[in-house]
Amino acid sequence: MKLIILEQYDQVSEWAAKYVRNKILLFNPGPERYFTLGLPTGGTPLGCYKKLIEFYKNGDVSFQYVKTFNMDEYVGLPRDHPESYHSFMWNNFFKYIDIRAENVHILDGNAADLPSECQAFEKKIQDAGGIELFVGGIGPDGHIAFNEPGSSLVSRTRVKTLAMDTIQANARFFDGDLSKVPTMALTVGVGTVMEAKEVMILITGGHKAFALYKAIEEGVNHMWTVSAFQQHPQTLFVCDEDATLELRVKTVKYFKGMMHVHNKLVDPLPGSLKKN
Repeated sequence: MKLIILEQYDQVSEWAAKYVRNKILLFNPGPERYFTLGLPTGGTPLGCYKKLIEFYKNGDVSFQYVKTFNMDEYVGLPRDHPESYHSFMWNNFFKYIDIRAENVHILDGNAADLPSECQAFEKKIQDAGGIELFVGGIGPDGHIAFNEPGSSLVSRTRVKTLAMDTIQANARFFDGDLSKVPTMALTVGVGTVMEAKEVMILITGGHKAFALYKAIEEGVNHMWTVSAFQQHPQTLFVCDEDATLELRVKTVKYFKGMMHVHNKLVDPLPGSLKKN
């Protein structure tokens, strides 16, 4: 497990975007070998998406041979609703890059048979060869995707009832009106994300400091589902200074002392790998 500590949100976004860029380039995807990328929604990854768009426009990376799998989607919200995760991803990321629509996979919260939709999503991930890198964010209660506190740590893609904390947190996207916020969602499971070859979790802001403490310094606990990634062989937690406020001083000092090594992960790659 690596903990990357950066000063501010913008630096977290840039570091994460550079890491995604480098992973795609090193994989060297092509028509017979797609890079599979798991993606989140919410406020935290927006800066990362903006940087990835910038890298694409500068010719630093291509998404032509990338397949994406999103973590979750609301149940019952029309696909073209401005707050659906379909709309979020296309409006904030996909429409600005060269990814093909058929390579974008987002759960259908309006499917006639929701459990079958979830099973089919798992099958699509399997058929794509699994996820190379799953990027995620967390809520203040330590949930990843919509795996709310108490979720099974071996769970698969399924229908979930949202916790009131999550509904209240998401109300800001629905004019602050709790009655407009969907109460159910489709979500990948903790076990689904754990099967990715690598997981990178973005955590920013003081309001998520206690969740980071639970993820890093305490044991694995299904009431803090992000803590499961202590047991993943390739986990990166990327955070800002505010998110470390609940960590022990020696923990922060230890991981900051590793930054000279960790920053090499996002160094520019040789020009021969650059996609034009």
